[in-house]
Amino acid sequence: MKYYIIAGEASGDLHGSNLIKALKKSDVEATIRCWGGDLMQQAGGTLVKHYKELAFMGFLEVIINLPTIFKNIAFCKQDIINFNPDVLIFIDYSGFNLRIAKWARQEGFKTSYYIAPQIWASREGRINKIKSSIDEMYVTLPFEKEFYENKHNFPVNFVGHPLIDAIQNTPKIDALAFKKLYNLDVERPIIALLPGSRKQEVSKMLTVMLSVCTEFKEYQFVIAGAPSLDLDFYSPFLKKSQIKLISNKTYELLQVAHAALVTSGTATLETALFKVPQVVCYKGNWISYQIAKQIITLKYISLVNLIMDKEVVKELIQDQMNTKNLSAELRNILNPDQRAILLKNYDELEKKLGGQGASQNTADLIFKKLKTSI
Repeated sequence: MKYYIIAGEASGDLHGSNLIKALKKSDVEATIRCWGGDLMQQAGGTLVKHYKELAFMGFLEVIINLPTIFKNIAFCKQDIINFNPDVLIFIDYSGFNLRIAKWARQEGFKTSYYIAPQIWASREGRINKIKSSIDEMYVTLPFEKEFYENKHNFPVNFVGHPLIDAIQNTPKIDALAFKKLYNLDVERPIIALLPGSRKQEVSKMLTVMLSVCTEFKEYQFVIAGAPSLDLDFYSPFLKKSQIKLISNKTYELLQVAHAALVTSGTATLETALFKVPQVVCYKGNWISYQIAKQIITLKYISLVNLIMDKEVVKELIQDQMNTKNLSAELRNILNPDQRAILLKNYDELEKKLGGQGASQNTADLIFKKLKTSI
């Protein structure tokens, strides 16, 4: 079978790579063409467009880059026609993917969505577009099945969360060896800084995160550099703070971290599954944030709190994301009693997400559906 997969971000690249590996187990004759990143390419997909060329954050940034986005959409459609896949598989990245899905369905292509659009967070009206554009949906959050099926009468498959597989498959490392390898202080515990993967968000987040470092001299702070950003981008921050940067090793860093400051997104769930106490941070473009406030109706912004339906990790949003508050909340999660409560909640969170096998479950279901439709 021929598969065309579209992922537009670093997290999508990770999940896409594991899905490609799983598809090749389910279908030994699989031919896969993809939009994604290095991981999907290494897994055996023919890479058409790298997500580094696609990442625009926030409403204002999207508007500014509309000409590039429309050019990418036109290119994608033509590439799909040329490849003529048996199925298109969309991974997250809903703004772009739902546009392609609508067109693809009209052209007669089969469409599957893995890691569903978060319409439960905003723009719930997109359910009509999903119903008319998507043949099969594979959801990864436990509350999504109820949301789609009970509220909107749209059958979906709950496959578990692929992060469990990704983390279980991560080679275990020795903390002392890691510190020596990257010339870190072998005595002081590490506080990881995860400022995001896009230039706009990293610029806003990292400045505030670094402002608390001098208050915690008994710890060492290490920035998790995103694979989508090069060293030159981080250089101004490093010169000001003398903080270490380790690029493209976030999972290794989380294995040895004592605590973390994390930008809202997939990384909050990854940090929780690595059992690292965290403070969740978000500070966006002012205009984008004001627009977002009008359309997002959730009580929480982090996946950890959304899945647990309670405040497990502290969220510092927009104006609350300042040096004083961040310092106080970091000090709180360094407290042994608070850490014990957090870790207990993390264990419960992992149980709610289901067991291992999300990638293979999805691949098997997609291949089975294709075989029965021939």
